[in-house]
Amino acid sequence: MTQPLGIAVIGLGIGEQHARMYATLPSCRVQVLADLDRARAESLANAFPGSDVETSLDQVLARQDVDVVSIASFDDAHFDQVMRALAAGKHVFVEKPLCRTAAELAQIRAALDANASLHLASNLVLRGADLYRWLRAEIASGAFGEIYAFDGDYLYGRLHKITEGWRGETENYSVMLGGGIHMIDLMLWLTGERPVSVQAVGNRICTRGTNFHYDDFIAATLTFASGMVGRITANFGCVHRHQHVVRIFGTRKTFILDDAGPRLMTTRDPVIPGLQVAPAEPINLASKPAHKGALIPAFIEGVMLKQVPQTPDLDVIAVAVACSEAAAYSSSVKIRYQ
Repeated sequence: MTQPLGIAVIGLGIGEQHARMYATLPSCRVQVLADLDRARAESLANAFPGSDVETSLDQVLARQDVDVVSIASFDDAHFDQVMRALAAGKHVFVEKPLCRTAAELAQIRAALDANASLHLASNLVLRGADLYRWLRAEIASGAFGEIYAFDGDYLYGRLHKITEGWRGETENYSVMLGGGIHMIDLMLWLTGERPVSVQAVGNRICTRGTNFHYDDFIAATLTFASGMVGRITANFGCVHRHQHVVRIFGTRKTFILDDAGPRLMTTRDPVIPGLQVAPAEPINLASKPAHKGALIPAFIEGVMLKQVPQTPDLDVIAVAVACSEAAAYSSSVKIRYQ
């Protein structure tokens, strides 16, 4: 019988949800919980009998009973922790963003090339929603015709989280990497296409006079080799509830998700005056996954079955980094894939 994989979870904010998902999988054993706040880790350890508490990443990585490291620390810690875990021969599941610069991404690519059997995935969790899984299959089937435009708006609606707390204290914090990346991921994952270049602009009007010194709004326009155009916004200062707005335009159908819910448009205005336009067709599927760890079971299955590691998450980071660079320089940026 195959031994369960030993899991270490680093960072126990959202990481607690990682741990709870691993605990539901017979192929996993939560071996180590690690957090800067040892009391938090010790309290959570009570929910996972037999788990140990560590505060040092070096101690975690030195353990032979740890096969997978699940990283849910602050954004600016991800790159270093991912690199160290890969160097120690561990599979890695990490919260977004995987890293924050093109140089960091290149180093991760090199580390994966040097350890070709290791699996690395980022928790781009909207892929786990029933709505988007259905939508991806519909697009792949050709039901939408040719996709010519994708719009994704990440309406954060939680201004206090960047003016207070760790986000506001993180040097060069990017709202595109911190939130808009979910829309970028959907754009690539749903359409199966990668953009070649991006133009972007941003502002920091909503956070003017606060301790946050970076753009709280970024709007990016992305071009694709096929001619498709993508428009992505990361809007952290909006007066709005936390929500994603997605519009996908095909030559046969249009999909819209906004306050009115997900729905399909299948007709244009009629050529003959007086004919009624078919009403929008509501899609009764959830636009959010049932659990923050919804992608973990598939990740673990890939590790257990020794599947050839895939790295599409690196493409998502490459696009998000290019969007942030384009906004910083107010210029067009060619996207550099690894």
